Amino acid sequence: MTDIFADIAALDAPAGPASGRLAPELREAREKLTFVPMTECRFDNELLRLFGKRFNSAVPALAALAFVVGAVATTWAPWSSVALWLAVNLAALGIAFWLVRAYLQRADALPDARRWRAIFVSAEVLQGTVWAAAAWLVGASGDPAAQSFVLVLFSLTAAMTATALASLPVAVAGAVTPMTVASLVFLHPAAPSSGATPLMLLACGTQFCFMLLANKLHKTAVETLVFQAEKDELIAELEQAKAQSDHARHRAEAANRAKSRFLATMSHELRTPLNAIVGFSEVMKGELFGAHSVESYKEYSSDIHASGQHLLKLINEILDLSRIESGHFALKEDEFWLPRVAGECRRLLRLRAKMREITVEQVAANDLLNMRADERAIRQVVLNVLANAIKFTPQGGTVKIKIGWTANGGQYVSIHDSGPGIPEGEIALAMAYFGRGSCSQTQAEEGSGLGLPIAKGLIELHGGSFILNSKLHEGTEIILILPPCRVKGARLAPGGDTLGVRHAQSDTYKATQAA
Repeated sequence: MTDIFADIAALDAPAGPASGRLAPELREAREKLTFVPMTECRFDNELLRLFGKRFNSAVPALAALAFVVGAVATTWAPWSSVALWLAVNLAALGIAFWLVRAYLQRADALPDARRWRAIFVSAEVLQGTVWAAAAWLVGASGDPAAQSFVLVLFSLTAAMTATALASLPVAVAGAVTPMTVASLVFLHPAAPSSGATPLMLLACGTQFCFMLLANKLHKTAVETLVFQAEKDELIAELEQAKAQSDHARHRAEAANRAKSRFLATMSHELRTPLNAIVGFSEVMKGELFGAHSVESYKEYSSDIHASGQHLLKLINEILDLSRIESGHFALKEDEFWLPRVAGECRRLLRLRAKMREITVEQVAANDLLNMRADERAIRQVVLNVLANAIKFTPQGGTVKIKIGWTANGGQYVSIHDSGPGIPEGEIALAMAYFGRGSCSQTQAEEGSGLGLPIAKGLIELHGGSFILNSKLHEGTEIILILPPCRVKGARLAPGGDTLGVRHAQSDTYKATQAA
């Protein structure tokens, strides 16, 4: 007993083996859940990290474009000037690449986002200025083709910058603005004489559109980050729920083990003295060793015997229910005829029904085959349900037992009483452990409230179904269905009603008379 109570006490302890293992998981999941990922610092650093990754991927393309522009620019400019411009361009690109790499190496530490944003914008302004210098590099030649080359170059560079660096729109604006200014300055002197104004406006409008595109892409990136943060929060919640569920499962398993040990021990501890109480009280009640000198002693002996029998029955029912729940109830299958078992139950309860002037009728289909199941368990099920029906049937009422084929070839036992019925809201309570509805409390004798749950559990152990139908003031019907696999030489019966039970016609039934 000491071990049992130690197990029970361990369930209420703040920490144990299971809780010790799960505590770190719970703590980690809770930290993930309470951490807000979309703070200002975390949000800015995520965008800067995205900017750095995209910039690194665009560096080879920008370097290749610089070499192509340098090669083409030699058409209008000397080699020395082109080489100087290309060196400055690659130097600016290298500086930006070095800055981005330095940031990405420390990005996990969440550095100062505002400072690094200013650094990246300055680096992009420097690169934009170098690209804008290409206008003066080739503009000195005065060739109209050079003007077209510069405008195409600026548009292409603005497009690459807008798509690659959209996560930081300020940097895109810093890179594109010098090229826009260079377009205006480069084309404005030729505007009055050559009509280059539309071309200048087109170049500026194109670059402005690329900046708008960068803003749109930036919004998309922000929405992606928000979605990612929401997903992370959901994952954290799921992890926390799973950790709590695992913790609760471990506690439930521990409680179930403690309950099993308690029931196993208490079964012996209670049954031994109860058997003595029941046995000796029966001897005293029967006055086997002589008459009582005081008549009240005989009455007290009867009360002790009845109370002991009631307590022993309750203990047996609790143990049966525990074995059914744990799956340790072993079925001892053999062949029997279902109407015979129902008839035996009817005869056992005949005296109880007669005392209340209740008529118990039994009809069965005349072509029923033998069943293969645990006869003792099926008898207990029918006894529980039939005793319950007699208990709730008023004096002078009727209880009907029907046995027949189901629509799929199984067999059923239907027990219908003419009692007060069960209110719809109390049907679940009637099927609960120790459940007693309003009718049972006011109209029926005392009971443990375990008869129907045990019957349902035993039927389901056989693979069958337990159906309870009841209406207030119209009585209650309980249908016990055994599957076709339990029928020896089962066959498929045609037809069927809404319950899945086919009631045979009156001429196919035979009445089973009480013994």
